[in-house]
Amino acid sequence: MGIVKNKLLNKTLKQVYPYILLIGGIIGTLSAAILTYEKIELLKHPTKQLACDLNPILACGSVINTHQAAAFGFPNPFLGLIGFSIVATTGAAMLAGAKFKRWYWLSMQAGVTFAIAFVFWLQYQSIYEIGALCPFCMVVWAVTIPIFFYTTLYNLREKHIKTPAKLKSTVEFIQKHQGDIIILWYVITIALIAKRFWYYWSTLI
Repeated sequence: MGIVKNKLLNKTLKQVYPYILLIGGIIGTLSAAILTYEKIELLKHPTKQLACDLNPILACGSVINTHQAAAFGFPNPFLGLIGFSIVATTGAAMLAGAKFKRWYWLSMQAGVTFAIAFVFWLQYQSIYEIGALCPFCMVVWAVTIPIFFYTTLYNLREKHIKTPAKLKSTVEFIQKHQGDIIILWYVITIALIAKRFWYYWSTLI
C-alpha cells in the first residue's frame, strides 16, 4: 500500500510541478517587472507616490529607496526578472516534453536555494529594519516559497539530490505533509507581519 501511495504522489508531483514553475515564474516575472517600472519612475520623479503606496505600512516607495532594495549594487527586481523568467521557461519546456540533465536540476536547486535565502533576508529587513512592506515584494515572497519547496521535493524524488540514509525518514515526512508545511510557512510569515505592525493594524479594527 505504501509503495502504491508513493508512486501516486510521485506521479502527481510530476504532473503538477511544471505548472507550479510556469505559473509561479510568470507571477514572479510580472511582479519584478512592475517593481522595475516603479523604480524607474522614482528615478525620474523622486517625489512621486507609487500605485502600490497604499498606507504607511504597505508602501513600495518606502522599501524601493532603501539600500536593501539594491543589495548587490543594482535593483533587486533585476534578479527577479532573470530568475523567474528561467523558472517559467523551465515549466513551459517540461509541459512541452523537454527533459533536462542532472546538472541542470542541480543548477535550478542552487538558484532556488539562493532565492529563498535572499527572500528570508529581505523579509527580515523589510519587517524589522525598514518597517514597511512592499506589496509586490510580498507577491515575490509568496511564489518563491512553493517554487523552492517543490523544486527540492522534485529533485529528491527524481534522485537528482542524493538523500543520506539517516535523513530518509525526514524526507518522507516532508513528502507526506507537503501541503501542511507550505500552509504553515505562510501562516508563520503572516503572524510575524501581524505582530510587528499590530500597532497600525489595530487602528483599522
